Amino acid sequence: MRRFAEPLVGQRANPRPLLFRGARLVDPAADTDTPGDLLVVDGRIVAAGPGIAAPEGAEIIECAGAVLAPGLVDMQVHTGEPGLEHIETLASASMAAAAGGVTTMACLPTTNPVIDDPALVDFIQRRARDTAIVNVVPIAAATRALAGEDMTEIGLLRDAGAVAVSAGRRSIANAGLMRRLLTYTRNFGVLVMHEVEDRDLAGSGVMNESEAATRLGLAGIPSAAETVMLDRDLRLAALTRGRYHASQLSCADSVAAMRAAKAAGLAVTCGVSVANLTLNEYDIGAYRTFLKLRPPLRGEDDRTALVAALADGTIDVVVSNHDPQDVDTKRQPFAEASDGAIGLETLLAAALRLVHAGDIALPRLLAALSTRPAQLLGLPGGSLAEGAPADLVLFDPGAPWVVEASALSSRAKNTPFENARMQGRVLRTVVAGRSVYEYAVT
Repeated sequence: MRRFAEPLVGQRANPRPLLFRGARLVDPAADTDTPGDLLVVDGRIVAAGPGIAAPEGAEIIECAGAVLAPGLVDMQVHTGEPGLEHIETLASASMAAAAGGVTTMACLPTTNPVIDDPALVDFIQRRARDTAIVNVVPIAAATRALAGEDMTEIGLLRDAGAVAVSAGRRSIANAGLMRRLLTYTRNFGVLVMHEVEDRDLAGSGVMNESEAATRLGLAGIPSAAETVMLDRDLRLAALTRGRYHASQLSCADSVAAMRAAKAAGLAVTCGVSVANLTLNEYDIGAYRTFLKLRPPLRGEDDRTALVAALADGTIDVVVSNHDPQDVDTKRQPFAEASDGAIGLETLLAAALRLVHAGDIALPRLLAALSTRPAQLLGLPGGSLAEGAPADLVLFDPGAPWVVEASALSSRAKNTPFENARMQGRVLRTVVAGRSVYEYAVT
C-alpha cells in the first residue's frame, strides 16, 4: 500500500521529531556506510549514530536494516506545467518523485510558455509550494523562447530563484552565442546546462547509428553528432571559464573527451540518464517507442564506458531525464513517435541495477544521485551531517517488484522499464522532516 502526504499550501509544517532506528546509514557526502540511528527535529538532522535516545513525542521508525540516505536530487525533469497539464503537472510529477525517493526536482524550462521571464520563475515556485509534495526548483531558459537566438535576462532570472539556465531539448548551434552565454553567466556564477547534439549531423536519425538500426530499417544518429558539439563546448568553456554542464552523455567518445577536459583542469561537469546506463539499443526490440529517447540508447560498449565513467567520477550526476509524452505521440510508428520517457519513479530502482551487478559502490551511486547534483545547483542537502536538511529516502535495496505502468504516479505512462523486474523499493521519503511518501506491505 502506498500513502502520499497532502501538499502543505504556502509553507512546510514543522512535524514532530522522527527517530530512524536500526538503519543502514549511507552518507555519500562523507563516503560512509554504517549501521545506526538518525534523529530529525524541526526539519533538520540533529544526530546520527548508534543508540540515539528518542525525545518525548517522537515518531519512531523501525528500519530493520534498510538503507537511509539523503533524498535524491534530479536535475533533469521536464514537466507539463504550465501549458501542458494534461501530460504532467507539478503535483503529479512530485508524487512520482516522492515514490522514487526524489526529494528535489529541478524543472527544465520546456513548458508553454517557456520559463524565460522572472515572473514565470516565480509562478513555478508559487505553484510548487501550493501543489507539490517535494522540493521544486526552476531552471530558466538560456535563450528567449528557447529559440537559440537571444540571451535571456540571466541575472534577473537568477535573482528570481532560477538555479541554472538551460537550452532545453536542443543545443545552441551558434558558437558565438554560446561563447557570450558562458562569458555572461560566469559573472553571475550561473551554471549553463546544455544538451550536446549537432542536429544537422543527427539529421532525421531516430536511434543509434549502427547495425541494429540498419536491421530495423531506421535512420541512425551517429555518436559524432554528440562528440562534435561536446568538443566545441569544451573549447568554449576553456576560453571563457564559464560554468558548463553537459546534461547527458551517451557514448564512449564523449566520456573520453570529458575525461581529458577534466584532466586539463577545466571546471566542467556532466550527467547521464539512468536509461543510458542500464539499457542499450537492442532493448528497443520490435520498435518499442517507449525506448525512443534523446540522446538515443547506444551500443553495449558505450553503455559500459558510461558505467565506468560514473564509477571513476568522470560523470558527475545521474538523472531521470523525466520527459512525459502523450499517448497519441508515442503510439506511433517508431520513426514518427516523440522522443522521451518518464523516469522519476524508477530512477533509484533502475540505478541500483549497477550496484547489484557489482559495477559501482552504493555510496558512489548515491553521490551522483544526491550530493553532487545538490552541489552543482547550489542547494542544501545530499548529506546526513548534523544540521543538514532532513530530506531523506529510506529504501530496501533487495526488495523485488515489477514496474506496472498503470500503477505509476505520473500522468503519462511512457516508461522504458514497463514490465521490468526491479530490485530495490523506496519505503519512505521525507522532505524537511515530513514523511511525504510511505510504502507498507499489506
